[in-house]
Amino acid sequence: MFNLNVVLHEPLIPQNTGNIARTCAAVGAKLHLIKPLGFRLDSRDLKRAGLDYWPLVDFCVHKNFSELLTAHPATNMAFLTKKASRTYDSINFSGDLFLVFGNEEGGLPSHILRQYQDRCFRIPMGAGARSLNLASAATVVIYEALRQNGFPGLELRGEMPDR
Repeated sequence: MFNLNVVLHEPLIPQNTGNIARTCAAVGAKLHLIKPLGFRLDSRDLKRAGLDYWPLVDFCVHKNFSELLTAHPATNMAFLTKKASRTYDSINFSGDLFLVFGNEEGGLPSHILRQYQDRCFRIPMGAGARSLNLASAATVVIYEALRQNGFPGLELRGEMPDR
């Protein structure tokens, strides 16, 4: 059984979190937010970015990374960072998977990267690019996880209009 979890470590920009929440709602992934957050959960910008999807989002807020680990002690975690040498397509996309993303300014803290360096992955980019937008990066990896698992629970075919 494949269960996808998306973890945002201390996110700063409400629009990014709202967009990621919308993606999580659309694909059935659980969203975990690690405090401190750079915005309030009742922020107008957060709600606007998530549109009317917020009632569909399964999410929880953890006071810190340790609380997440305590709640989910034996999990398959993949940490996304531009500092990794392996690419995201080599992640073990199975079981209870937690995709962990850092914030928009500094990414994941160095102590987490050092502790989990064998589980760090990157999205390939051109040499001059500093980074992808957080919501874009999350979507790239989320859909790769879903693709490798046969898009579980998702509608695979649409219907074209007659005209």
